[in-house]
Amino acid sequence: MDQQLQIFVTVAEKESFSRAAEEHHMTQPAVSQYIRQLEDEIGARLLERTNKYVRLNKAGEIVYHHAKEILALYTKMQNLVDDLANKASGPLSIGASYTFGEYVLPRIIANLKHTYPDIQPTVTIGNTATIAELVAGHQLDIGIVEGKFNAAKLIVEDFAEDAMVVVCGSNHSLAKSDRLIELNSLERETWIVREKGSGTREAMDNLFSQYGISPTNLMNFSSTQPIKESVEAGLGISLLSQWSLKKELKNGDLHVLNIRGLPFTRKFSIVTNTPFQTKALEVFIEILRTNKLLTTLD
Repeated sequence: MDQQLQIFVTVAEKESFSRAAEEHHMTQPAVSQYIRQLEDEIGARLLERTNKYVRLNKAGEIVYHHAKEILALYTKMQNLVDDLANKASGPLSIGASYTFGEYVLPRIIANLKHTYPDIQPTVTIGNTATIAELVAGHQLDIGIVEGKFNAAKLIVEDFAEDAMVVVCGSNHSLAKSDRLIELNSLERETWIVREKGSGTREAMDNLFSQYGISPTNLMNFSSTQPIKESVEAGLGISLLSQWSLKKELKNGDLHVLNIRGLPFTRKFSIVTNTPFQTKALEVFIEILRTNKLLTTLD
């Protein structure tokens, strides 16, 4: 059934029998035969087919979701068996939340490829909840996340701390003095924030709660880069990871405010979904645990 599932997944993702046939180097009638056999075994039609499109129906959506998990488990099983006799190599699917994925992970991947050139990493970046869900569903081998997430099906290991600071533009009036600032004095400032559901937004909400303030002037963005650009342009202030600020602080584009009680720290965690690990995953986790790159980012 595994080949049937592979072909079904390709048809679903390509939305075409002909493109699936090209992908698998077979004829279109052969693809149709595999789909009919799968539908017979499942006992339901899985695709809505017209001259213009091929789409999943409700039953197809269920089968597609589980087929992705099953195929991922097949791949993981084969890699684990292969690892018994081979060195660290092969595919490694990595997920990370935005701050770590955009500003830290590229250096770690470069280190991984330099030391283990036969490992083939792929990276997915998303918010914490999405990455945790993909790891739990066997769509990713490992996730690197922060904040709250559903850990019911996951093995969680804290491995690093991130220091977060409040920044303003270098031309902002607050940047003209290094005096100690009380956070509650900034309640009326415009805060440039991430969207609800992101780890950075959760950290900011926790900070506001900890200090008992409720800023009302909030400007939302879905990623860190436009937040930095907005702060640099003087639109407001923001709480951001020091990992994400290296270039801007070096160039003098942003200024870290001297606020009592800060920096605010949060933990990053490694999440996996099985104690059985490929050698590729083992060496990657070891690189994360040593924190060698994390401690040389300043």
